[in-house]
Amino acid sequence: MEGEASWINHCLDDRRRDIGDFGSFSEIREEVNKEVATVSVDLILPNDLLERILAYLPIASILRAGSVCKRWHEIVSSKRFLWNKSHVLSQKPWYFMFTSSDEPVGYAYDPIFRKWYSIELPCINTSNWFITSSSGLVCFMHSDSRSELYVCNPITKRCKRLEEPPGLKFSDYSALAISVNRISHHYTISIVKSKQVPGNFFQWDLSIHIYDSETMIWVTALTEVVTGWRAGDESVICDGVLYFLIYSTGGGAPENRHGLIMYNLLSRSSHGLLIRSFIPVPCPLTCGRLMNLKGKLVMVGGIGKHDRPDIIKGIGIWVLNGKEWQEVARMPHKFFQGFGEFDDVFASSGTDDLIYIQSYGAPHLLGFDINLKQWKWSQKCPVVKRFPLQLFTGFCFEPRLEIAPFGGIDKFD
Repeated sequence: MEGEASWINHCLDDRRRDIGDFGSFSEIREEVNKEVATVSVDLILPNDLLERILAYLPIASILRAGSVCKRWHEIVSSKRFLWNKSHVLSQKPWYFMFTSSDEPVGYAYDPIFRKWYSIELPCINTSNWFITSSSGLVCFMHSDSRSELYVCNPITKRCKRLEEPPGLKFSDYSALAISVNRISHHYTISIVKSKQVPGNFFQWDLSIHIYDSETMIWVTALTEVVTGWRAGDESVICDGVLYFLIYSTGGGAPENRHGLIMYNLLSRSSHGLLIRSFIPVPCPLTCGRLMNLKGKLVMVGGIGKHDRPDIIKGIGIWVLNGKEWQEVARMPHKFFQGFGEFDDVFASSGTDDLIYIQSYGAPHLLGFDINLKQWKWSQKCPVVKRFPLQLFTGFCFEPRLEIAPFGGIDKFD
């Protein structure tokens, strides 16, 4: 396909540019070529065994291996190879950092090789979109119209535009989430919309809209008028439950300015949302970021100062057990200081066992392995801050070849 080929060719072209440690896949290819020159794998291994070996390579190496020769390209492009690849252990998630507010361009960080790869995203023409991801698929929703949605695989460039969601065409706040079934590759998308009731600052119209890729139909699961609270732009789906943050519109104590709502996507109750499913946050927060790590809800939050809860003093990580928050870690002060001037709000996303944290004010990226309890800076992103008010943002996604926005095993040519 043209989009996929252009991305691979773009990566190949990078080897002709001298960008030091931030090249694309050139070094990997050179290593592969050296091995081929030493031992002719083509003459020794049958296709089925070669497929199994290649399936254990990182995504970057597979893309490079596909350019070695015609036989290898046919192998890594076959449905059987992609099926084998889908049964290999998941690879570490990448982090895509936008480097322009005008174009959908930036660099994707690969924590295995500790390299940044230049990538252009499909479907969108600016970085001004709501973005969420799950199991190799990324969902984009235009932040202005809220009606233009795409689902894509950023590695293969396979892309699908969705029907316009129901409900309010223009909402004050929207929270987007996607959940992909790892076996069937069908996916569910949710949008939580919140709009102020005209003339009443304390009342907000809240609605939840669900898309099923199997039926390709949107359903409005809930509409409710909420008093004293509104939804925002933060949500995630974990194990069939939609979670989203809400924000107080009536002042109150600092510890009551944020809350979490849980909504079961299977039972889909149509009333009493706030009363039945409200979960308080563990401490006063400047902001909160929700993510699904192996079916568990994890929140990364800015911890507010005791006397000034709207001023950040640190960053904490919590996991939700039932309806109780358990603190997993707090960012050591040396890493917090390493960001320089850290805003009260920041970007953070994660999947599998890895969490990424990024300051909007600089292209610094910090990772946290929730299993190893280990903090680690990424390699420096090859982008320069050109003016003081330049903002940086990004998102986390799993690099996968076999998954497509149409369901089933994908094939790229």
